Amino acid sequence: MGFSEQELARYKRQMMMDGWGEKTQEKLKNSVVFVAGAGGLGSPVAIYLAVAGIGDIRICDFDSPDWSNLNRQILHDHTRIGINKAESAKITLNKLNPDIEVTAFTDRISDNNVDELVGNSAIIVDCMDNFDTRYILNECAIRKQIPLVYGSIWGMDGRLSFIHYPETPCLMCLFPDPPPQETFPVLGTTPGVIGSLQALEAIKYLTGVGKPLKGKLLVWDGGICEFRTFKTRKDPNCVTCGGR
Repeated sequence: MGFSEQELARYKRQMMMDGWGEKTQEKLKNSVVFVAGAGGLGSPVAIYLAVAGIGDIRICDFDSPDWSNLNRQILHDHTRIGINKAESAKITLNKLNPDIEVTAFTDRISDNNVDELVGNSAIIVDCMDNFDTRYILNECAIRKQIPLVYGSIWGMDGRLSFIHYPETPCLMCLFPDPPPQETFPVLGTTPGVIGSLQALEAIKYLTGVGKPLKGKLLVWDGGICEFRTFKTRKDPNCVTCGGR
């Protein structure tokens, strides 16, 4: 699968990096990625995957944007109020890069449909705002033996991890007790930072350039702009992976 002159011009600067070139760019063009959520985290994730040249993006969100979303959900604007977020994302991403395929799913992710929604994706990027759905994605990633890139935000703070069981602990090992479901504060720059890092983790895995954040949890304190990294450990009693 070759590249058009337009594509070569679009990706020229990243193909200049050591270990990249056309062969590495072709890996991205042949890749399928599932983005779970088209909100605050899903916006920068999907945008940076699209402009990097991921050939097939599957994005899922059952909700529609409202005014309270617009400080951070940059896939959408005030003209898209009431339109499904996944459909709105597809419009934006197709404008940003018409050379890629974008499939919008308007379903609520559940145990019954997650495997079909993820399909033949090589990696899942978790951009959700609730742990019930995160756990469903975690179990799907284990079944399909593909990585899950976890990201979460609160105010000016964020967390990130690259999860690929059995090489790493699963998401349930890291967070066996989910936080309460509630409306939380968030500054738009926070998902911009964490979502960009999630996209970077996915791109590193798909290209083989760089080292994913395996077996570690990155914690960002935006108030003082400090990153800290902690080692993660498998829980032998994990209800999801402990008996495997």
